Amino acid sequence: MTTTTISELKPAGTPLRTERPVPRWANLTAHAIPLLLLPQCLWRLPFAFHFEMGLNVEGEMPSSPWVSIPYVFGLSVLTEGLALLCFGLVRGWGEVAPSWLPVIGGKHLAPRVVITIATIGGLCATVFWAPTLLSWFGAFGLEPAEYANDWWGMLAKVCITPGMLWGPLVLVLTYAYYVRRCRPNGS
Repeated sequence: MTTTTISELKPAGTPLRTERPVPRWANLTAHAIPLLLLPQCLWRLPFAFHFEMGLNVEGEMPSSPWVSIPYVFGLSVLTEGLALLCFGLVRGWGEVAPSWLPVIGGKHLAPRVVITIATIGGLCATVFWAPTLLSWFGAFGLEPAEYANDWWGMLAKVCITPGMLWGPLVLVLTYAYYVRRCRPNGS
């Protein structure tokens, strides 16, 4: 009697299967990215309803809920959606485009295209968050946001800080993708 493992039952073109094995740390990192961004997305939601979370704001937020609610919720959904794209660096759909996509569906993705897009995304996320991090340390004359008290400031930092890892983690995943796809034997 022969035994068949579950991995043998998956056809090679499934979305989870990759041409070369993905390191466990890379898979865990891809799973961690959306979770690291979740606190800041949740922290941002009260702003849609004009609750400033202790932030001292000089100007008023948009007065219309028809503007603020879709903007804040849309920003949170967009943030998490972009974070979920990191799975493409550790899944088969980052190597072969899913068949349901128009034009490129079912075609092999050139590693340089995926690497270029992911690198640009990682660098953009890093550059986006750098001023906030630098302002917390008062570097380059940047002033941090002011809060009604230290508790609100601490809550903001606890919620925002994990998201600052997004860019660097995408760059690390991109390098792992490069090693796996472009180097012989993944070395």
